[in-house]
Amino acid sequence: MTFRSFFPPVRTLMGPGPSDVNPRVLAAMSRPIVGHMDPVFIAMMEDMKGLLQYAFQTANALTLPVSAPGSAGMETCFANLVEPGDKVIVCINGVFGGRMRENIQRYGGIAVTVEDDWGQPVSLQKVEEALRGNPDASLLAFVHAETSTGACSDVEALCELARRHDCLSIVDAVTSLGGIPLRVDDWGIDAVYSGSQKCLSCTPGLAPVSFSERAVARIRGRKTPVQSWFLDLNLVMGYWVGSGGKRAYHHTAPINALYALHEALVILHEEGLEASWARHRRHHEALRAGIEAMGMPFLVDEAHRLPQLNAVMVPQGVDEMAVRTALLDRYSLEIGAGLGPYAGRIWRIGLMGHAANERNVLLCLGGLETVLAEMDVVTPGHALPAARAIYSEQPRAKAA
Repeated sequence: MTFRSFFPPVRTLMGPGPSDVNPRVLAAMSRPIVGHMDPVFIAMMEDMKGLLQYAFQTANALTLPVSAPGSAGMETCFANLVEPGDKVIVCINGVFGGRMRENIQRYGGIAVTVEDDWGQPVSLQKVEEALRGNPDASLLAFVHAETSTGACSDVEALCELARRHDCLSIVDAVTSLGGIPLRVDDWGIDAVYSGSQKCLSCTPGLAPVSFSERAVARIRGRKTPVQSWFLDLNLVMGYWVGSGGKRAYHHTAPINALYALHEALVILHEEGLEASWARHRRHHEALRAGIEAMGMPFLVDEAHRLPQLNAVMVPQGVDEMAVRTALLDRYSLEIGAGLGPYAGRIWRIGLMGHAANERNVLLCLGGLETVLAEMDVVTPGHALPAARAIYSEQPRAKAA
């Protein structure tokens, strides 16, 4: 049997992630490898921490990329902050709140669930009732940007509730970091995790995290060892934070992947956070205009809708997989399917990072309208003019 090198096709990625990667990021990955304890690499790690602090809008000393995907960022938070018997209020309004609950249970915690309908934000009233009914709870966990539905929850208000009831907060920001406002220090977030492959426009495989001083004190004061050796921040801190100017070997870092994340964060810093937030919003508005011109509604109400993850209702009687297949085969364009109760009922269209641009919006709308028109579902000729009308307007100066 003969094996050959793998050369993937060029795709336009407009699903729920990964997103398109800036060519500068791909180029950064090809730079010469150095040792993970090399002084020049250690200096780059320090830059990386500063860039992540900017992206998260925090001064937290314990801010770093976990050497694994976003799911490991989630597990890092729960492995370090949950001990057996701890009671945790966990909010579920989609797939990823459910994964939070599973982490709590696997680490011996007691999960008190606050449930909301998929497509709705986390209910502040329900959370407050749960906190009042469970005064012994020590943590509140919830998703900022629910990737399975495109719903955005009020992080600032939820973290204020957590503080009022003497709880630490754990926030899933996998889909929000870089795409919409996220202010870790101003909002009082205690532990937050994200992923490299969405609005940061990096390759998958790294999980930025940040922990407040209160969270670090809880980690250092644990009564039981962290069950995961690899994710134990008491050990990882020796490598990423160091002591007395020295770094302790913990694991061989994914060096070239970290080059890529560093470059992605440099690009974000060059653009500016507020400009990035505004760009995501503007391209969402153009996409929305085109989708609505075709007569298709969104799952999430506008007030709680993510600009970077658009859950669009599939027209009745349409085989949503056939549409996605046609877009992939004919336009080399990927959009995402629904999950859970919305499998077969929505498309998830991502506008994340480098993929949030006018070309992609027009490609997606044009392809979607053509395929649906061939199915006699929509009348062609409306989507692109509606989107172009948005682009003809002056861009907003700042994100809301």
